[in-house]
Parts: sequence; structure tokens; C-alpha cells
Amino acid sequence: MSGHSKWATTKHKKAANDAKRAKLWAKLIRNIEVATRTGGSDIEGNPTLYDAVYKARKNSVPNDNIERAIKRGSGALGDGAEYMGIMYEGYGPNGIAILIECLTDNKNRTAAEVRTAVTKNGGTMADPGSVSYQFARKGVIVCTAGSSEDAILEATLEHDAEDVSSNGEGFVVTVDPSSMVAARAALQAAGIDYESADVEFVSSMKIQADLETASKVIKMIDAIEDLDDVQNVYTNMDISAEVLERLEA
Repeated sequence: MSGHSKWATTKHKKAANDAKRAKLWAKLIRNIEVATRTGGSDIEGNPTLYDAVYKARKNSVPNDNIERAIKRGSGALGDGAEYMGIMYEGYGPNGIAILIECLTDNKNRTAAEVRTAVTKNGGTMADPGSVSYQFARKGVIVCTAGSSEDAILEATLEHDAEDVSSNGEGFVVTVDPSSMVAARAALQAAGIDYESADVEFVSSMKIQADLETASKVIKMIDAIEDLDDVQNVYTNMDISAEVLERLEA
């Protein structure tokens, strides 16, 4: 799910502390390779690479791994795979919309694995455009616990922040994608720490999920995210604080 929900925050912390760490690192390293290939190896001159490296470091990816990923992406090591970005659309239990963002060097393999994970968990694949129309690209900056909402608002005021909302620990700042780098820099200049700054797909048609639906959708998302080629899964599911508390019990 996108970085907006409290569940996503809890899940992210879990991933950093159990066997899923290796898979998370592999996906972050792949992002660094692709960002380097498309925008160059100068971290300061390539905002996408800057954010990919920052996120990797926040998730404790070793510097040696990061440096090798940049070298592979730049062609310096001669062993970098050619990844292509693919987006799959579908529906989860009770009609929850899902977007599945992948980076792969084998489209046929990825399509088969995604379809299996979706259908085995009560979902269905959808035609291109049937789900994505309700999602828009947004810059999403996740600020760390202890951040001040007033300070965040003041720092991002000139950068057209569309929303500042609590994720249960820190705050999530949503901006136009074109303003994300400037907003992120303004937060840094104000001394406000953040976990990540990404361009994500955010739905304008949220569906409130009950406990049963939320449990089924989260199980499906776990299965999809476990696939090596899947980078992100976005949904229009909204989970209330009461349902979240029961999920985490």
C-alpha cells in the first residue's frame, strides 16, 4: 500500500526487522540501479537517485551495496540488468482497486507471477486504464516520529503542500510531483528529518474497509509484495483506527 496508511508504517517497520529485510534491500538496490541508468551517477545532480539512496540508507542498506548498485547502473561494472517498468491493474476482495508497480528484466515471468499472486488471494486482474484512472501521481514525503506539524507546514508552505496528515507516528506530506524535490529540500533546511520522499500513486476514490476485507486485502498485498519484481503496491483501501487496532491485536 502507499505510504499514507498507518498499516503501511507498521508493515515497513516489520520489514526492517525480520526475514523480509533482504527482499526490501534488493528492491531498494534495484531502484538505485534504474535511477542511475536513467539520470546519471551524480547523486546531487540526479534527484531520483538522491531519494533512492536516501531511502536505502534509512533502511540500513550497506554503503558498499549502494556504491555497487550505482556502478552497475552507470555501466562501470558491465553486469547491470536492463530493467523495464510495468504497471499491472486489478481488483482485490470486495472490489478494492490495486495498482502493482514492477521493475523486471523478464516481462513474461513477472506477468505470470503477479497474476498467480492476485488470483490465489481472491483478486482479479483488470484491463489497462480500468483502475489507474482513479489514481494520480503525488509526491509523498514521510516525516519521522517527533516531527512538528506546525514546523512541517511552515517549511512546505511555499511549495504548495496539498496535505499534511498523521500516520500514527510522524506526518505524511503530499505535494505535486514537480514540487517534491523543493519541498524535501525545505524540510531538510528546517532540520526536519524524513524517512522517504517518493512519487507514488494516490487514489481519489478511497473505500473504507471492514476488518474482513482489510485482512483479505493485506494478505493479498503481502503475497504480491513478496515477488522479486514488484516494487510497490497501491490501493484505494482506507483502514479506520478501530480496524487497524484489531488487525494489529
